[in-house]
Amino acid sequence: MQHGERIQFTQDVARVSQLRDLQNCEAWKRALHNKCKDYRYYEIVEETLECGFEHHYLLLEDASGNVRAIQPVFFVRQNLVEGVPGKIRSIVDGIRKVFPRFLTMRVLMVGCGAGTGDLGGCNEKDDQWVANALQATLRTYARRNKASLVVFKDFPANYRSALETLVSNAYARIPSMPMTRLSLPYANWDEYFGTLSKATRKDLRRKFRKAERAPKIEMEVMNDVTPLVDEIYPLYLAVHERSSLKFETLTKDYFRAVAQRIPERARFFIWRQNGKIVAFSFCLVCGDAIYDECIGLDYNVALDLHLYFYTLRDIISWSLQQGLKYYYSNPLNYEPKLHLDCELVPLDLYIMHTSPLLNPIFRRLIKYLGPTRHDPVLQRFPNAHEL
Repeated sequence: MQHGERIQFTQDVARVSQLRDLQNCEAWKRALHNKCKDYRYYEIVEETLECGFEHHYLLLEDASGNVRAIQPVFFVRQNLVEGVPGKIRSIVDGIRKVFPRFLTMRVLMVGCGAGTGDLGGCNEKDDQWVANALQATLRTYARRNKASLVVFKDFPANYRSALETLVSNAYARIPSMPMTRLSLPYANWDEYFGTLSKATRKDLRRKFRKAERAPKIEMEVMNDVTPLVDEIYPLYLAVHERSSLKFETLTKDYFRAVAQRIPERARFFIWRQNGKIVAFSFCLVCGDAIYDECIGLDYNVALDLHLYFYTLRDIISWSLQQGLKYYYSNPLNYEPKLHLDCELVPLDLYIMHTSPLLNPIFRRLIKYLGPTRHDPVLQRFPNAHEL
């Protein structure tokens, strides 16, 4: 489907738009206005990420011609076994020696290229209407654009009720790698620290003592990291390259744009030792919560000084000083979060093959490729059943 074309469903219409068409569109600002990652964030992702994403926006109009939602979507070629270890991955790699694109498909993704997904209703009470509209249009839209799969990417569990219409209409719901959350009903770090297990407290004290014996590490919090982006970016890449699951790669322009266009939410934590930046963390502050989006570490010193835990202590301490109630962290690296008494925040993938003949088989197969099946630590969290 080309830009400007439309899909008719019942008495309603979906129109395909591009970002330049939305710049002066009031509905675009309303569509995600109550989300932490609002319309500004989606604009930043499209303009600064270089991941081969083809971004589009579906304007969903009711029978009266009112725009009730603007849903960000994008096309990408996706490796379906990204991060899958062991026997399944070795079998797939063997097949790919003969068929290089086996289990690599063009996918229509619904949601955000760098973060969790949201429905783009102009009125948050319209989630069910938006879900029904998307369910009615996406197969047609995907097939016209030669996409084999439709995927709702990383939608929080609070959308399950609205998105049940997908499960009832040929989609499979599987758990994505969850975020984690730490409640912060504490006066300070010491009070929180006292609630941890004896073994965890002993281990953290040992780690912190080692860092404190080294030259002093100083922290600074800022909204705009533009002057430092050349220093922090290699630290981000160092952590990113170690990850077993990679979907998007952030850019220097991404960090600059977030700092300049969402300054009231952006927080950059910078740690220096002897004047040199050895760690940084990019967070978003929304309401009573802080979202830890990514971290960068200088691995010349990070492992020896246990900088991951050092930075986490500083962010939690700062959050408590600001009166924030929740600390959220991004997926992966679950072992330390388990011992710090974090709980899982489930995220869901809703997936459908666009071929009605293949989809019944695909719905069964995809559950064996779900990313959470291959992380044994997840099942040790008290609320793992919520996945």
